[in-house]
Amino acid sequence: MSITGATSAASMSHATLVGARPGPAQTPQPPGNAAGPEFSQRIGEALESVNNQQVKASQAASDFETGKTDDLAAVMVEQQVASLGFQMTLQTRNKALTAYRDIMNMPV
Repeated sequence: MSITGATSAASMSHATLVGARPGPAQTPQPPGNAAGPEFSQRIGEALESVNNQQVKASQAASDFETGKTDDLAAVMVEQQVASLGFQMTLQTRNKALTAYRDIMNMPV
């Protein structure tokens, strides 16, 4: 390939890249206008779900203790689901806190 051929190939690939960039009419939407819910909303929903599961497990245990139900297996399953949800929330918090500390300790 000659130098002229390489130059024209490079300019064509540059023209293709420039043409692929979004123009004023194709400006990407900022993250705040995304179609899905925000991060804080998702975290709030997850925490609310864990809380609801713990309330449900507590109610199942209370119902078993007062004799409203005699299904011990269902009570134990509710307790285990609530425990797993809480442990997952705790570990997520620990990982986020560790990441925050790592970022704060980075040299600038």
